[in-house]
This record gives sequence, structure tokens and C-alpha cells, in this order.
Amino acid sequence: MQLPFIYEINIESTEMTLPQNNSLAIEATNLNIYYGTFRAVKDVSLKIPQNKVTALIGPSGCGKSTLIRSFNRMNELVPGSHLKGEILFRGENIYAQTVDPVEVRRKIGMVFQKPNPFPKSIYENVAWGAKLNGFKSELGYPNMDEWVEQCLRKAALWDEVKDKLDQSGLSLSGGQQQRLCIARTIAIQPEIILMDEPASALDPIATLKIEELMRELVEEYTIIVVTHNMHQAARVSDYTAFLTMDEDRSGVLVEYGQTNQIFTNPRDSRTEGYITGRYG
Repeated sequence: MQLPFIYEINIESTEMTLPQNNSLAIEATNLNIYYGTFRAVKDVSLKIPQNKVTALIGPSGCGKSTLIRSFNRMNELVPGSHLKGEILFRGENIYAQTVDPVEVRRKIGMVFQKPNPFPKSIYENVAWGAKLNGFKSELGYPNMDEWVEQCLRKAALWDEVKDKLDQSGLSLSGGQQQRLCIARTIAIQPEIILMDEPASALDPIATLKIEELMRELVEEYTIIVVTHNMHQAARVSDYTAFLTMDEDRSGVLVEYGQTNQIFTNPRDSRTEGYITGRYG
């Protein structure tokens, strides 16, 4: 099943290769997520590899955001939500009663669709999260000024803001605000960064900067991104998971594999129909 177009990806092989257990960042097994009595995600099992970009794609309402928020227990903040199944991080079920959700969210950070900098200075936006999570300057570690600079550099923002660190983060453009939020997430030293449509509200130039940043950050972090932009998924991700809605409107996982395989040789007709725009 060869698709009648070419996405901007480096096609080395169309063989599906899934990550091995010894290189996993997250493993979800038989995941069912509910809002009250409504099952938003049904029987999803997914292995997310370390230091790769994994994209979640699919039509609106298929549970992509619900799924990604389950990876750091953000769904627990929604009244009536509950989950069955398990999500392993470092070999431990993050929903076990002995696991602190705050610690989970420190290790698995989140960047939201709409930039949400704090009403503080650019400097304090980065430093506040670090302080809240117990950052201390010790022998061999940077002081706070150095740490803020490192985080802003990793977010590709330092050169644009280094002379105005005392200005409000809200004074930045939308794209800059989103990169500031990424710097704030990096400041708490996570292992995984979740991104829920991080560029959907941005212009094309700002979107490209976010995409370039994802490819740079994956050298140090695991990135899981929800996107409606098929070209974006093809450009930035190493693995892609396609979800859709079942007859009962629950989100189900249709196909998961290396991005080049998903976009050039999908194994399910529903995947081909979605990425070619025939439905969804």
C-alpha cells in the first residue's frame, strides 16, 4: 500500500520496528480512561522509546490529549476521571498508591497547547519552577543565574531575551512564550517532556522553531507530542501512533510504528484514509 505523495521524511526502511523493553521511557498496558461513565480511551497498549520523538495523531475527540495527560497523571485533576490498566515509568506503575503524583509530574513535564507563562519576569518564570522543586547550587552544579541561562539556551531563547530577563514573560510573542514554557519545564529537570499541540496557536515561523527545538531536545529528553498537523508529525517524530474513535466514541489505537512506515506503508486502511485526508 504505497501512498500517492511524499512527506518530508528520511525513508530508510518501511519495516515496522517497535522499541525494545530495555529502551523504554513509558509502557502503557491495557489502558482504559474514563470521565465518569464515559470511556474516553479503550484498551490502549503502547511502548514509548527513550530519547525519541513519538507523535500521537488522529481525529478530534479520539482521546489523544486524554492519553498524553495520563502519562503524568494530569487527568486526575479532572473531577470524575479514573483509569484502569497500568503505566510503567522506570519499571514502576505511576498509578500505584505509593507513588507521589507531584514527583511524577516533576519527572514527566508538560507543555500545553496555549503558552501559559507565569505573570512574572522571564528570569522568574524559569527560576520559580526550579526553586519549587528544590534546586540548590552546590559544588559542581550551576548557580541559579547559570541554570536559568542554560535552560533558556536549551529552549533556543537566550539570545532573544538575555538583555531583558527582568521583563514580564507575558511581553513576549506567542512563539517566544511557548519556548519560555519549554525552558520552565526543562528547569525542573524532567526525563520526559509531553507536548499537547505545542504549535497549533503559532504562526509558521514560530512553529518551525518549535519543531527544530524538539529535534534538538530529544538528544537529552524523551518527547511525546500530540499534533493534528500531519506534515509536522512526519517532520519531527521518530515513532507515530494513530488513534481513532470506535463505534462507542472511545479512543482506540489503530496502528503504531516508525514514522516512515506509518506515512509511507500503513498497515491499516483507516491509517491511510486519515493521513491522506479522506476522513477525519
